[in-house]
Amino acid sequence: MDRRMFLGMTSAALFVEALGTAALAMTNADGLKPMALGLLITPFGAPEEAIRRVHDLGFSNCFLSLDGYINGFSSDLAKQFQDLLAKYDVVATTVEVVGPGPLEWNFMQGPSTIGLVPQKMRAARIDALRQVSDFAKMVGIGQVQTHCGFIPEDPADPQYPGTVEAIRTVAQHCQGNGQHFLMETGQETPTTMSRMIRDVNMPNLGVGLDTANLILYGKANPVDAVDILGPHIRSVHAKDGRWPTNPSELGEEVLIGKGLVDFRGVFTKLHRIGYTGAITIERETSGPQQIADVREEKVYLEGILHEILA
Repeated sequence: MDRRMFLGMTSAALFVEALGTAALAMTNADGLKPMALGLLITPFGAPEEAIRRVHDLGFSNCFLSLDGYINGFSSDLAKQFQDLLAKYDVVATTVEVVGPGPLEWNFMQGPSTIGLVPQKMRAARIDALRQVSDFAKMVGIGQVQTHCGFIPEDPADPQYPGTVEAIRTVAQHCQGNGQHFLMETGQETPTTMSRMIRDVNMPNLGVGLDTANLILYGKANPVDAVDILGPHIRSVHAKDGRWPTNPSELGEEVLIGKGLVDFRGVFTKLHRIGYTGAITIERETSGPQQIADVREEKVYLEGILHEILA
């Protein structure tokens, strides 16, 4: 057994001991029904309105996108979120930050601006992820997620070793807080993400499967991605889209059921491998249109999940 494998096994044992049985159960399903539908919200500026909307739309859980709070996380804010989640009987499954910026969500500037790969933004983003991890611990949330960026497919790329260490640094911080750290799919192929999981070698490093991002970035079919990443998937964004046709821009995100994601295929495979986490709807519209879209998407996904889980 080499030194890295030994350290990995030791870390895994310590992580399980630190989490304890109750915490492990929380991070598996947070007390929710298997594959419970939830909603991604960006609550900055109006947290009560955002969390009340989750409840009013009939969801039991939410995924918190918290970039607006970077450098403003506090115990008072954590208490506010705890109280609001309890008031509206909503479970927060995961927190995410992707900033600070700049961030360019395209193929031209994206590789140099997104995630932990770009060296000039790496330290600030590690700091932001540590902040949100500490905040999540205060609230009682067991998962932290981010886009790690355009991870090099070539492990000999000069950017690769630094990216490995950056992801390991964040995973170690989350481990100390009893949390899993999740890499959101999108900018890399599933095989590249799988290699990163192996090379980081942390027991709490996992995957946030975004069903549309794999298509929007032209990287993979999400049904096939489950075959590669399945054991590591701990959260799911239900989102739909189409392949990119402009080589400078991502593909188009569309209403669930109108794009190319085979949700029945994805959910069936997830169910077969024992996935019990939330299915979080993410719709990238806003205002009344977003609410109307989410209502329609919820009905669509409920029909598929009912068939699979029956």
